[in-house]
Amino acid sequence: MYPVERQRWMLENARTAGRIDVPDVASQLGVAVETVRRDLTHLEKRGLVRRVHGGAIPVEKLGFENSLIERGAAHPEEKARLAQAALELLDDAESIFIDEGTTTAAFADALNPSRPMTVVTSSLPVACKLAPNPLLTVLILGGRVRGNNLGAVDHWATGMLSRLVLDVAFLGTNGATGKHGLTCPDSTVAAVKAAAVAASRRTVVLADHTKLGIDSSIKFADLHDLDALVTERGVADSLLQPFRRVGVDIIQA
Repeated sequence: MYPVERQRWMLENARTAGRIDVPDVASQLGVAVETVRRDLTHLEKRGLVRRVHGGAIPVEKLGFENSLIERGAAHPEEKARLAQAALELLDDAESIFIDEGTTTAAFADALNPSRPMTVVTSSLPVACKLAPNPLLTVLILGGRVRGNNLGAVDHWATGMLSRLVLDVAFLGTNGATGKHGLTCPDSTVAAVKAAAVAASRRTVVLADHTKLGIDSSIKFADLHDLDALVTERGVADSLLQPFRRVGVDIIQA
């Protein structure tokens, strides 16, 4: 395989999966780790990927979001496992916030309470999914609905959250690092996430391995604002250490 073919393969796989790891690429392509690193450096110089610990992510991940359908098709089994693990953190919560996004949508899919509960959400798909459940009182935030994510944003949404007191917020994130905390690419979405953190007694973030160790462009919370991180087994310990240092409970599913 010529270098240009390798680099095209790496870019396509990074865009599909959200991240590629150097050892995995070297094994799949049958080349040396150093070769993969050189190819990724070349792609980074062209502005197509950004190097992160152990691999690379496509630049699209930092600047804008793919559609809900495209992102929903990525890592469905991992998202289902994270959702099941997050259910264990409900405890005796009577009111919860469910964020927009595909990982939190998987949490909504798994939610089947045995007692009455109030669910507040910024996500139209989540609201439509949960509203028929007779044990759930579903409150959908008002505001402008983004076509990309079908999530409510702007001052109507944040204003409503400012008047609520919730037990637990279940959030997604586009990036999480010790230096910059939790980040996403859209300022209006970040404002809603930050308002949900402020309104909730506890905050739980669901994040697969592609979200850890990278930064997006807008910060919505510090790591010490979190009570728990739900992520995958096998995540590099170096990516989890920033959470441990500030006392965040880490659940790996």
